[in-house]
Amino acid sequence: MMKKLEVVFISTPGIGNLVPVVEFANHLTKHHPQLSATVLIITISERPVVNAYIQSRASLSDRVRLVHLPTLDPLSPDEYQSSLGYLCVLIQKHKLHVKHAITEIMDSDSVRVHGLFVDMFCTTMIDVANELDVPSYLYFASPASFLGFLFYLPTLDAQLATEFVDSGSELIVPRDSSIELIIPSFLNPLPPLVLPTSTLKRNQDGHAWFLYHARRYIETKGIIVNTFRELEPYAVDSVSVTGMPPVYPIGPVLDLSGPAQWHPDRAQHEEIMKWLEDQPPLSVVFLCFGSQGSLSVAQLREIATGLDRAGFRFLWSIREPPKGTIYLPGEYPNLEEVLPQGFLNRTDGIGLVCGWVPQVTILAHQAIGGFVSHCGWNSILESLWYGVPIATWPIYAEQQMNAFLLVKELGLGVEIRLDYREGSDLVLAEELERGLRRLMDGGDEVRTRNVKEVKEKSRMALMENGSSYKSLQSLVKQLVANH
Repeated sequence: MMKKLEVVFISTPGIGNLVPVVEFANHLTKHHPQLSATVLIITISERPVVNAYIQSRASLSDRVRLVHLPTLDPLSPDEYQSSLGYLCVLIQKHKLHVKHAITEIMDSDSVRVHGLFVDMFCTTMIDVANELDVPSYLYFASPASFLGFLFYLPTLDAQLATEFVDSGSELIVPRDSSIELIIPSFLNPLPPLVLPTSTLKRNQDGHAWFLYHARRYIETKGIIVNTFRELEPYAVDSVSVTGMPPVYPIGPVLDLSGPAQWHPDRAQHEEIMKWLEDQPPLSVVFLCFGSQGSLSVAQLREIATGLDRAGFRFLWSIREPPKGTIYLPGEYPNLEEVLPQGFLNRTDGIGLVCGWVPQVTILAHQAIGGFVSHCGWNSILESLWYGVPIATWPIYAEQQMNAFLLVKELGLGVEIRLDYREGSDLVLAEELERGLRRLMDGGDEVRTRNVKEVKEKSRMALMENGSSYKSLQSLVKQLVANH
């Protein structure tokens, strides 16, 4: 009897990490009739959006199986210093559970495990793969330019240690304020403040974890990147070098099947879609800051004032910052208490303020003419897929570098800020108003044309004989040849 070819995935908790992994697992299994996949899920509490997504994808395919790992006791605060540290320690503590889950699969007479796919913060699981003699692969759901940055990080870190000093606000800053950084995967020098926060907080564990993971990527048998050559030709070439694992740009891998189906508040979603149906084409600016993005009340009030002044129709997703030990943002119980007095009444009819939204469903709507985004890579790929221009407002993770990539490297974005992060000075109402006018008035014909061209190229890359299609075929061929 011919054995089924199984691949196993392990993802960092959180909707922004889980969705790309599950969608890639589904995408991969469609490219070979014998391939099936098991996605191992690390559970954390208080995440209704994640739970709704998992429930909706449980019957995604008879060849993709979602398996919950056992829940651990809560981490002690002395085990981590940052949100990244929390995640990495939590993942590391699941090594025995992951080993047990893979061993159970391997014990089946009808299945052979051909690979373990880890994401960018799950590299401790490479140890499990080595113990079980299973090839390991990195699934990298961020851009190739950021992968190149992480390849270069151990070298760059030595420069940061000597040329940067403590600013007194946790972040290190350059001794020479005019310094710019040369990163091999970027065409242009980078200002230091677009680096991820964790790399600029040398006194926290997030910095050490970034270095740890970056050094382990080269131990894998291959690196799969959710990008496409036509979007990042320079960066893809820079990371595809002799002596490193082969790089497979296979994107864009997106969840286009209808996230509305797993919206935890269906009534709110229906209200939003009904409102959009009543708006003229390309007239609405959509403001959304991601599954983990939340802003201070003072910042929300500046945004409200900017929207008021600009006068464009808008759909604005607002999230309340996490409270206590809850890891993800929540919903404000009363928006009138956090927004300027009278704002909701003044903008009634031209604007809609809501909580969490299924972003890709909104971006697909014909009424959307622009997107103020936190610049998470999933969000950028979704926006480009639908040809929606982006204004950059990064908040955390690698989003500042993604914003720099969009605006300075690719000419695809409008800059509101490139280096905003949690704790930064407020983005003032006039800054937002200025960015919205550039985004929505259509004055930059070159940028608009670039976005439309990338929309077409993103679709062509996935077609038979497209660049990403051929790259995925090469990966499948290697997977099948394992063992």
